[in-house]
Amino acid sequence: MRKIRVLIVDDSTVIRRLLSDILAEDPEIEVAGTAANGKIALSKLSNINPDVVTLDMEMPEMDGLATLTELRKTYPNLPVIMFSTLTSRGAASTLDALSLGANDYVTKPANVGSVMAAMQIVRQELVPKIKGLCNWYRKASASTDRNSRTAIRVANLAANQPKKKVQAEIIAIGVSTGGPNALAILLPSLPKDLPVPIVIVQHMPPIFTKHLADRLNQSCSIEIAEAKAGDMLRPGTAWIAPGNFHMTVKRSGTAVYIETNQDPPENSCRPAVDTLFRSVSATYGSSALACVLTGMGQDGMRGCNTIRDAGGFVIAQDEESSVVWGMPRAVVHAGLADSVKPLDQIAYELESRCSRKNTFPFVQRSTQIASS
Repeated sequence: MRKIRVLIVDDSTVIRRLLSDILAEDPEIEVAGTAANGKIALSKLSNINPDVVTLDMEMPEMDGLATLTELRKTYPNLPVIMFSTLTSRGAASTLDALSLGANDYVTKPANVGSVMAAMQIVRQELVPKIKGLCNWYRKASASTDRNSRTAIRVANLAANQPKKKVQAEIIAIGVSTGGPNALAILLPSLPKDLPVPIVIVQHMPPIFTKHLADRLNQSCSIEIAEAKAGDMLRPGTAWIAPGNFHMTVKRSGTAVYIETNQDPPENSCRPAVDTLFRSVSATYGSSALACVLTGMGQDGMRGCNTIRDAGGFVIAQDEESSVVWGMPRAVVHAGLADSVKPLDQIAYELESRCSRKNTFPFVQRSTQIASS
């Protein structure tokens, strides 16, 4: 199998060397070229023919957003990973980049004490994302044995059959790569009078989750907020777990409150979907409705197991509409998805399973994709 070709675009000589050294360590990746700004990168694309581009946000002559905009005119499907700072400005710019077609992002390490520590942090984040976003590599690396294919086919068939009636009292959503855009489609499609609260884990660092919540709140009928410990859940409101904190829910009398903690990461994630889903299952039992959207890895799979064991309902996003079908695939492959739906149909199913008037099986309708 050939190597994944990467073009590194950054105005810092130090960063270009750092990223080149990190990627050179992996036998499945090669640095096809580097560029000090967007104009140079665009001029090199046709000759280098990269599989993935890493793109710095702040550069002279042509910054990351301008470069991304021009790149997408000619290369609509070329995976682009933004390299941004862990600042308020960096968070806002990164969300802008994702809305313009960037596939994912990595934050530049800060205050880590040494170059070696910085390299380790970037290595852990960047290399898996490069491999996860490269379509041909992902398909070539996926299991192709007969048992695996049969398991996925059976799980998909089973998942699309309405199995049980669930009167949901909460919606719990887990999402990662591709999540901001997926949430920007899903959440605005939900009505203001949604009769249940929503709790969301989106894999994002601190600062980024606050900007994401604020941005989504501007386009949604329901209220969107970054969660804080002590927030009381109420219908028609969605809470996004704060970066670097696990989020859980806990009942006190007739009310349910949000709690946060900094326990060790799960699935290399904090916040982790599994952590949230376990607490939702323990608090709501068979009234829990879980939804796993696009993302790498398998965070959420074990949590979905607890949801199902308690009698709750699990929805997974389908492969075609996912940026990366990792987290939903793990749920489907494990036989834990009660329903597998494209992104533009999930809002209706969530709403239907929360309505007191629902009956199942119901007639499926298409939901118009909201513009982000």
